[in-house]
Amino acid sequence: MESAEGQRGQGAVRRSPLDLIMNQIRRKRAASDRKSPASDRKSLGRFLSRDRTGIQEDEEAEDRGPGSGVVEAVVGERDAGWGRVCVSLQKLGKKADSRSLSLAHCDLTATDLLELATLLQFLPQLEEVDVSWNELIGGCLTALTSHLQHVGGIRALRLCSCRLNANDVAALGDALGCVPLLEFLDLSWNSGVGGGALQGLLGKLLPPLKELHLVACQLTAADATVLGETAVSSLRVLDVSCNPQLTQEVEGGGFRAMAASLSHAAALDTLRLQACGLTPDDLDALGGSLRRLPALRELDLSCNRSLAGGLQRLTPHLESLTHLQSLDLHLCRLTHPDLEALIQVLPSLASLTQLDVSSNQEAGGVVSQLVDALPLTQMRRLPLNSCSLSRESFTALALAVPFLLSIDVSWCKTVGGRLSFLLDALQPSVVQELRLSSCELTTNDLQHLAAACRRGVLSSLRLLDVSYNGAVEAAGWAALFSAGGPASLRDVDLSLRPLTSAPCSAWLPALLAAAPRLPALTRLALQRWTAGALDRQRLEHCLRKRSVLLEWDEAVMMSSLEATNQESPEESRPEE
Repeated sequence: MESAEGQRGQGAVRRSPLDLIMNQIRRKRAASDRKSPASDRKSLGRFLSRDRTGIQEDEEAEDRGPGSGVVEAVVGERDAGWGRVCVSLQKLGKKADSRSLSLAHCDLTATDLLELATLLQFLPQLEEVDVSWNELIGGCLTALTSHLQHVGGIRALRLCSCRLNANDVAALGDALGCVPLLEFLDLSWNSGVGGGALQGLLGKLLPPLKELHLVACQLTAADATVLGETAVSSLRVLDVSCNPQLTQEVEGGGFRAMAASLSHAAALDTLRLQACGLTPDDLDALGGSLRRLPALRELDLSCNRSLAGGLQRLTPHLESLTHLQSLDLHLCRLTHPDLEALIQVLPSLASLTQLDVSSNQEAGGVVSQLVDALPLTQMRRLPLNSCSLSRESFTALALAVPFLLSIDVSWCKTVGGRLSFLLDALQPSVVQELRLSSCELTTNDLQHLAAACRRGVLSSLRLLDVSYNGAVEAAGWAALFSAGGPASLRDVDLSLRPLTSAPCSAWLPALLAAAPRLPALTRLALQRWTAGALDRQRLEHCLRKRSVLLEWDEAVMMSSLEATNQESPEESRPEE
């Protein structure tokens, strides 16, 4: 094949002298336009680039400046690097994003981590990195941290459940200086973080850090001491939930040292101490610091069963938390004196919008007093599930219902036969969640629920949980779906109790007819309802087209097989 220069040279013999002169000029320009290896890389980069339209080729070589070769090399190398990023993430089923690297639940190996780390140099604008729930990268985090100097603008780093060990934590601590803008750090669900490894990290945290999450890290009292000694004044969120050893007694510190140090974190607005084994003595230590946290908006002390009988040691200190919006005390075995002490302080919490005292049996007897003490017009969540509600308590709850976004009275048998009283108190377009699991609902209750749908008071409902209510007859379920349901409904749970089953063929046609009127639906749970093969096929086909998650179980599958064996060929034939 002849060269372009040769072809132009042959054509020049047949042209005028002026054409010959112009041909020589073109030949010189063509020589300067020959591609170098750098320009080859540029072409590859353009081919792999996420946005090819962002790189325009020059139509005329003479428009390039004298330094164009250097510029092409730099741009080409950058674009080729971005192409590598795109290809690597595509292999993992992810899309490339120059600001966010999200690789949670990707089954990453140590080799994958090393390959990804080498790509960080091509992501200078990176702000978020999430490699959580990749347990195979534990023990080799240094492969990632040794490249963090290329992404100094990182603001959020998530490493949950990666089986990190002490060496990993130390490597991360050594690399923190490379990410001076880090604001969010989550090391939750790594048991290797506790037991002393944390010391190699906390002393190197920088002031920009605003959120620190250490959930279920097997933190010990010694770790609590270290947390206290290295408290960051700029910290806004501290979550050390699910660390039951955190409050064990040690000499010279422990939880008390950590609690005392919180008084220096004046910007703290969220403190989560769920399931940390707190005792009344710990509340004494915590209370003194709460008075110095004027910005605190969320306090979670839930699942600390040893607090029983000691809440009154904390409640006097809550009065100073004038900005507190959420207080969580569920599953704390609160006694009647605990609840009385809480009720006394509630009028001082003028900003409160969420109060959770659920799963405390004694709470069912003081609902009336709670409702009287709360700022009802601004309350949005007041779950009372598993609280042994009495008839009087159920009546008092109706006063708060018009303002609540979420209503949860699950596992309260008093609701059965009286649901209409609660539904009549609803205001249109307010409630978004309605949880009525295991409430011994009746067929009439479901019919009242259907009537509420028709009235439009549930027009904003997104979640409806009426599971474990097996006493409802087919007419009740049919009435519910015949009402159409709110168009905003996303999650519906109709499951029956374990070890039970019942046929749904009598009301399934109503569900099939209602499905097109539920455009937002994403999940439908029908566990332990049995159906014939044809009914099952119809429902699955109806929901599959809309990507709705349908939850059946083995009981349904076995029933389907039995129905298939019993039906005639004409009955089991799918519709055209």
